[in-house]
Amino acid sequence: MSFNPQNMSTIEVVVPRLGESVIEVTLTRWLRNEGEQVEGDEALVEIATDKVDSEIPSPVSGKLLKKVFMEGDVVPVGKVFAVIETEGAAGRADEPRRMPSGPEEIQPDRTSENSMTAESHSANDKPEATDNEVKTDEVPAGTRYYSPLVRNIASQEGISFKELDVIPGSGKDDRLTKQDILKYLSERKSGNVNRIPEPEVLREQPVLFVAGEDRIVEMDRVRQLIAGHMVRSVQTSPHVTSFVEADMSRVVAWRDKAKDSFQKKYNEKLTFTPIFIEAIAKSVRDFPMVNVSVEGTKILIHSKVNIGMAVALPSGNLIVPVVRNADSMNLLGITKAVNDLAGRARSSKLVPDEISGGTISLTNLGSFGTMAGTPIINQPQAAIIAVGAIKKRPVVIETPEGDLIGIKPMMICSVTFDHRVIDGALGGQFLSRFAQYLEQFDTNQTI
Repeated sequence: MSFNPQNMSTIEVVVPRLGESVIEVTLTRWLRNEGEQVEGDEALVEIATDKVDSEIPSPVSGKLLKKVFMEGDVVPVGKVFAVIETEGAAGRADEPRRMPSGPEEIQPDRTSENSMTAESHSANDKPEATDNEVKTDEVPAGTRYYSPLVRNIASQEGISFKELDVIPGSGKDDRLTKQDILKYLSERKSGNVNRIPEPEVLREQPVLFVAGEDRIVEMDRVRQLIAGHMVRSVQTSPHVTSFVEADMSRVVAWRDKAKDSFQKKYNEKLTFTPIFIEAIAKSVRDFPMVNVSVEGTKILIHSKVNIGMAVALPSGNLIVPVVRNADSMNLLGITKAVNDLAGRARSSKLVPDEISGGTISLTNLGSFGTMAGTPIINQPQAAIIAVGAIKKRPVVIETPEGDLIGIKPMMICSVTFDHRVIDGALGGQFLSRFAQYLEQFDTNQTI
């Protein structure tokens, strides 16, 4: 855009409200330098809280006039952190416009908590065609930051993050721009270049020390938070895990019948995760004493059923968004909430309040082919359900005429619980009820 010096004004950009529990953020990386042009809704900085990493977009198009804070500074919510020179009236941007949601993760759906993941799909708003750039950092392939525009183009054209990593960038410090990816697509479609294969060896985190064939790398900030959380959980709660097996025949048959029509009607995937969450919500209502937290010698019984699910990020780290009031939602509502949260988690668009306040969690180990597991409790919760891979196996089928051997799609379910407040009987009854809801799933329902 062109500027008339006589009509120039400045806009102060402030740290927006990111949730009730967040009062300050750490500015981790500037994405634009002073004097550079920035488009409206283009990311200005990357920030971090004690719960989630995110970005703050520019509320207007213009020139970044001043950086008020530097990388590594802690900035209070509502504080001015940048000044943008633009045309129009001067003012203060207290609520920067939200960046468009990122595209669906191009890699296969996965679910694990601290092993958790969740299948995901998100309907995406298309950002304006601006020259967004992506900085290339020396981190594992598929984990570097990509602008919403570049991710949207990649999603539409079927380009994986690993393939993006090896497309040359023309921007500063080898940044990948919109023009770079469009040029690559044009050349590939015309046959001038072959599709870039995914590299056989992934780039690794910066090596701090090498001794022979061994390497030492520094944990990133999110992995350090996860590690600390896991250690504190084991030190806080005596963990006990119980197992049952569920016949998934009805669930599998219904989903196979409904998933294509659901995709056409809502343009979203119908995965098993919403079915698991619905069964957990019903089971919690039957056994409310698993939906608790411990505060000293007191037990806090939660009135709301907020179920945490985990999403694997491109970096390999995990984040656990929360489906709130799951017991008051029908299966369609749960499905839409799961898809929305998982999609925005993968594109770094969650706010801190969306990953806090969970009262019980789900981890889907089966998406990695794992049959069963003993997950770690997500503090301050008292229980976490794990589901394994659905596998066809020979099982004994009881009939009035006698027992038979048949082939059934079976799934091992487990619950890890805090033995300070949940005894084996309660944990076992809760888990058995969860399996019963899956086995008695209503195959006549529509969604």
